Order: sequence, then structure tokens, then C-alpha cells
Amino acid sequence: MKTMRIITYNVNGIRAAMGRGLVDWIRHTKPDVLCLQEIKASPDQVGVFEFEEMGYHHYWYPAQKKGYSGVAIFSKEEPKNVVYGCGIKAYDDEGRVIRADFKDVSVMSVYHPSGSSGDLRQAFKMKWLSDFNAYISELKKTQPNLILSGDFNICHKLIDIHNPKSNANTSGFLPEEREWMEQFITSGFIDTFRHFNQEPHQYSWWSYRAGSRAKNLGWRIDYNIATENLAGRLRRSVILADAIHSDHCPVLLEIG
Repeated sequence: MKTMRIITYNVNGIRAAMGRGLVDWIRHTKPDVLCLQEIKASPDQVGVFEFEEMGYHHYWYPAQKKGYSGVAIFSKEEPKNVVYGCGIKAYDDEGRVIRADFKDVSVMSVYHPSGSSGDLRQAFKMKWLSDFNAYISELKKTQPNLILSGDFNICHKLIDIHNPKSNANTSGFLPEEREWMEQFITSGFIDTFRHFNQEPHQYSWWSYRAGSRAKNLGWRIDYNIATENLAGRLRRSVILADAIHSDHCPVLLEIG
């Protein structure tokens, strides 16, 4: 079976990332499926010709609010079906979910809310987590071979954050968020990066402050999470920390 290279990447504004060499990076890296988050643009604001020239079908689900959130999927193979949103208006207005169904696997690009701006958004995030869990539980019944690629805005374990003690009360590492992540994964999923790699100091996001990236003071909040029945098809997963188009970096999953 042909290997499929799936990459998740929160680009923190696709136009800004393109200005930092994103297109050449895609041309060189050649993902089969590229799941983007925080695109902060609609396709009519972006020069899509270069993506099409590379042979990508591209599907965008921007937020209603300009310059905010939004997800996209670029794929070499044309999906048999693309689903925009999850059917809940509060989340779909923010462009948080898009899914592409291929012959034998479904890939979702998902951007979980951040709660870091205050109590209202943290409450929104916790409601989302509950609703997302219910949504995925139902979805698995019809799409059993499922890969969730995206920015979950949660560090799962102590190993996934550079300073767990000082961040114990920080959104993204709250006990209730980590507990949600634990329960979600153990409900029938594999954190594919940790499936292959148990080493510490492996992060996918760094604050722009205080030279955090150069010092590798980061968080691992970007995941490719696969249903357990795909375990035998997992080939490798790597954090691509050398790609610097965003405050996040891409995470690769290869399946056979």
C-alpha cells in the first residue's frame, strides 16, 4: 500500500507564512495531505495558483470574522467527499473543522479554541471539548478510519511542556484540559507522535517572547491523532521543527 504523508501545520496566517517561504517548503516537502489551521484568510485573498500548479486540490473553511481562525486541507488525491464544519453554528462560524474522506481513511483539520484570552473563551473552549468529543464519537461510527490533525491547544502530559510547574494554572495545561485529552485518546485513539517517540523536549509551538524558540522553551499542542484500528498502518511521525513560517511548526505522520 502506498505511503500517505499527512502534515498538520498551524500557519498563524497563511499569507504571512507564504511571505516566509511556505510555498517553497511545501514544494520541497511534498505532503500528500496538508492540514492547515489559523489560515486567517479565504482563498480569494490568497494566490492559489502555486498550490494548484503543484497538483493540490484545496478546500478552505475560513471563519466568518475576517483575519481570524479558519482551517484548510490541501491534498494530492481528490477526496471522494469533503465536509465543512461540524454542524454547530458557534464553532462553524469560527472555521474550526474541515474533513476530507479518501478511499480508506478520513482526515480532519481541526483548530481547537484557545482559552488564553480570559474566562469567557476558556468556558467556550471547555464547552467545545465536550461537544467535540460527542461529535467525534458519532463520526467514528460512519468514518472508522479517522485521523484528526490539528492544533488541540492542549499539552497532554508533563513531557509535552517545557515548564510544567509554572504553567500548572495556564490555559492549555489546566488539569481539566489534560484530563479531557487523556480520556479522549483512551476512548480509542493513538497519539501518533508519542507512538514512535518518547523523548522529552519535543515541541510544536513556542511563544514569540523571550527567544523561546531559540531556547526550545515550547509546548507540544499540535497532533495527528489516529483511530486505534490504524495502528498497523502507522509508519512514522516527526515534528518538523526546522520549518519556521509560524510560531508553530509542522508535524508529519506517515501511514501505509
